[in-house]
Amino acid sequence: MAPRSISTATISFGLVSVPVRVYAATVASAGLSFHMLHAKDGMRVRQQLVCPEDGAVVPRSEIVRGYEFEKGRYVTFSDEELKALDQKATQGIEIAEFVPIDSIDPLYFERSYYLAPDKGGEKAMALLIRAMEELGLAAVAQYATRGKDYLVALRPNAGRLVMHQLLHRDEVRPLEEIAAPDREVKAAELKLARGLIERLASKWFEPGKYEDQVRKRIRDLIARKQEGEDVTQAPEAPPRAQVIDLMSALKASLARRGQPAAPHAHEGRRRATARTRAASRHTTPLRRAR
Repeated sequence: MAPRSISTATISFGLVSVPVRVYAATVASAGLSFHMLHAKDGMRVRQQLVCPEDGAVVPRSEIVRGYEFEKGRYVTFSDEELKALDQKATQGIEIAEFVPIDSIDPLYFERSYYLAPDKGGEKAMALLIRAMEELGLAAVAQYATRGKDYLVALRPNAGRLVMHQLLHRDEVRPLEEIAAPDREVKAAELKLARGLIERLASKWFEPGKYEDQVRKRIRDLIARKQEGEDVTQAPEAPPRAQVIDLMSALKASLARRGQPAAPHAHEGRRRATARTRAASRHTTPLRRAR
């Protein structure tokens, strides 16, 4: 079945306008959701809004929105006040600038959409995509729709145009807040790590090779329950952590991938085994080195 567009818009840059149709790039139905049921009779339960002051059920007609500016203190807004603040939906995707594609950190990607030419926009859109591909650039734009103003990036992909809804700067935590590993990397360790990574490297990412194993197990469990099967299972015991030497782990990983270990690997493994046995007698197991 052909996809249905969720809205229309117009890309504008300079004096050029490109009418487009917007399509969702992801499928929300791929996920699984559960309903809250009453265990006694299997009926779906309803959620009610209850005032903690007097325990009374509050109808939605008596609900107002409030912003907590101090603990327990709020300023309230009516629906009319909030609606007046909404951005006017122009359905315009106004390009502000073009930037190198790899200069946009994937951390800022929030949601993705496909853009297709609307009636009369085929030539202009093809020209825009071709020029962006040859220059290796993406477009940064403002998109006003549904009462909101979105920051978006337009990226050419296989002769088509993808629109990514972006987070704003204040919505992404600074990377500097997270500590970086401050340990010396030895040349021999780096050589082994590079060798292991190269053995696992592929030319490109193929998402079809991977499957959501949890969702697969849930679907299987649902099917078995529908057939009346008793699927109660005891949880498996978590694997015990092991004390292991980093160099030994790298060499063993390379050997398992079919590449001989570096010279003196046997002596290194013998020493590592001796250290492991000695450590296991009087230390708590540590996490496996990554």
